[in-house]
Amino acid sequence: MWVYGLVGAFLPDALSRRLDEAGIAHQARRDATQRILIDAGATPVPPEPGYLTPEPVTDAASALRLAITAETDAAAAWRSVVERSPADADLRGTALEALTDAAVRATRWRATAGATPLTVPFPGAP
Repeated sequence: MWVYGLVGAFLPDALSRRLDEAGIAHQARRDATQRILIDAGATPVPPEPGYLTPEPVTDAASALRLAITAETDAAAAWRSVVERSPADADLRGTALEALTDAAVRATRWRATAGATPLTVPFPGAP
């Protein structure tokens, strides 16, 4: 969610709807994940107030690269959940949906950035 606030400062208004949708999707996923963790007896770790970016974000191109990186990282995290939760079909389903959503958003951002390839063979794979 933090990334989309930063990215939004550098992208044109024409992309504001997609930015809003991505931010809302991440917020909903975060809230649902917190509920899953709490229901399992765990205490969710609160988000940091800010993060280091892999490169400085100074223009639309670097903002798009950051959006792609954020979605790629989210896909990797959710792929890990899919791989490590074989006994819980509901959790696996939730994780697979989250992985798919992140992969689709990453592909859309790659298309917007003119990056190739648009997709990766196994989203979230190292």
